[in-house]
Amino acid sequence: MRILFITATRVGDAVLSTGLLDHLIRRYPDARFTIACGRVAAEVFDRMPGRERTLIIDKRPWDLHWPALWLQAVARRWDLVVDLRGSALAYMVRAGRRAVMRRRSGPKIAQLAAVLGLDPPPLPVAWIGAEDRARVAALLPERRIAGRPILALGPTANWAPKVWPAERFAGLARALAAGALPGAVPVVLGGPGPAEAAMAAPLLALLGEAIDLTGRLSLPEAAACLQRAALFVGNDSGLMHLAAAAGAPTLGLFGPTPAAEYAPSGRRAAAVLATGPAMADLTEATVLAAAERLLATEREAPALVAGEA
Repeated sequence: MRILFITATRVGDAVLSTGLLDHLIRRYPDARFTIACGRVAAEVFDRMPGRERTLIIDKRPWDLHWPALWLQAVARRWDLVVDLRGSALAYMVRAGRRAVMRRRSGPKIAQLAAVLGLDPPPLPVAWIGAEDRARVAALLPERRIAGRPILALGPTANWAPKVWPAERFAGLARALAAGALPGAVPVVLGGPGPAEAAMAAPLLALLGEAIDLTGRLSLPEAAACLQRAALFVGNDSGLMHLAAAAGAPTLGLFGPTPAAEYAPSGRRAAAVLATGPAMADLTEATVLAAAERLLATEREAPALVAGEA
């Protein structure tokens, strides 16, 4: 069975789509998958079982990326085409069955699940290899961690208004290390490139004891790192969604973006909301209280934690 799965160009949306793929892998264990996604999201699928190839969608003016993708997909007959981009491409290739995204309201994970008629929505997953765990073990050796809990911090985002102030991240880390996560080792994560490094730099300057892994990990390696975390706290970002998919207790911080749609989806995941549209409207005390509740409670579904004044 051959399945063409057309998904997102961004990391966060790509991670959210992994629950559908996990469902299809379980339903069709012998299927071979071709993934079409953006270049920055491709690593999400590197360790995916049954993946035959990845087709990169490089956005072009006038939507010319779609003809380019069609040229790569048209020669084969597909047993199933799943198109989460809602494009016309699914109808322009030979296919036994098609499932195409239609715009809906509600949580993004439920919107995606509706494409295959799934309710409840399958949770996202993170595919990790032994080599990824070995790489993380080398970067976070036991002699450096000494049995202490890992507090993973995600201070970056793809849009500056989504970034929580560095001094509040630092204060939160110190409060957790002195309380709910005794002696926690802060590990700062972020994507590659100078922009991500610049966003992480203020927090690293405030937390001299932090381990800086910004730009040093592939996405599967980041997932392996997050699997070891006692808690992840971070801005609304692809890293936040990856943390929840990897199974880390995950607290996403939201201000100007819609938490009702993009809250992290995982068995121990929550979102904490600012009282206003700016991240500065989210207090350190509010996030600390939400983190303590998350650590104290096994969560069976994503939850929203209302911000406090």
